[in-house]
Amino acid sequence: MNYEVIAIEVGDTLKYDTSVKQINRTGQAVFPFSKQEFPNNHISSVRAKQIYDWIMTLAKQRIDPEKRETLLIDFCKKIAPEEFQGDVFKILQENDASPSLLNRENFEVFSARDFHREVVQHSRDLFLQSNYFHAVFEAAKAYNKRVSEKAHSDNEGASLMLRVWDCKGTLKVTPCESTTDRNVQDGIKFLSAGLMRAIRNPTAHEPAIDWPISQQDCLDILSFISFLFRQLDEAVYFEA
Repeated sequence: MNYEVIAIEVGDTLKYDTSVKQINRTGQAVFPFSKQEFPNNHISSVRAKQIYDWIMTLAKQRIDPEKRETLLIDFCKKIAPEEFQGDVFKILQENDASPSLLNRENFEVFSARDFHREVVQHSRDLFLQSNYFHAVFEAAKAYNKRVSEKAHSDNEGASLMLRVWDCKGTLKVTPCESTTDRNVQDGIKFLSAGLMRAIRNPTAHEPAIDWPISQQDCLDILSFISFLFRQLDEAVYFEA
C-alpha cells in the first residue's frame, strides 16, 4: 500500500469537512503512538496536514502489516463524515486495501451467504461499500444478461423471462411433462419476471436516494438472485 498517496488523498478529500481537534482526538484514540511531523510543502491545509502526519507516522511504525492496515482503515473511517465514507473507501480500495479489512462486518455477512459466483463478481465490492442499491441492481442486470445469452434471445426484462422460461420456451429446468414439472417451470418463469419488475426496473429508473435498500433486504434479494442463477446453471437450452 502507498501510505503517502493515501495520506495526501484522504487529507485533500476531508480538509473542509472535519476539524483539527477531531482529527487529533481520533488519532490519539486509535493509534498507540504519538504523531510525528512530516514536512510537505505541497499541503497548505492545516487539516489535511494533520491527517497526512498521522498516516505517515503510522506508515513508519514497525508493526504487523495487517495491524497497520487495520489501524489505517479505522482512523480514516472515524474521521470521515458519513457523506464522505464512500470517497474514503474508494481511495483505500484503489490503493490496495484489503476488502475484508475495509468493512469486516459486511465482508463476514456477505461471505456467510455463499452467493452464486455471478453475484459475488458483480455485487461484492458494492456491498462492502454499503452501496446496497447498486449491489442489487448489478446482480439483477447480470441475471438478465446471462438468461438472454443462454436463451439466444434479444429480449430483456420481464418479457424475456416470460418467454424463455415458459414450457414452450427455450430454457428448461424440468421436462414439462407432469403437473409438478410444469408448476416448477412456471415458478422459475414468474420468479424471474418478478425479479425484473420488482427489482431491476425500479433500480434502473429510480434515483438511489428515493429507493433505499437496507442491508438485510440487499442480502435477501442477492440470495434470491443466487437461487435463480443456480437454476439457470441447471437449465437446458431447447431450440424453439
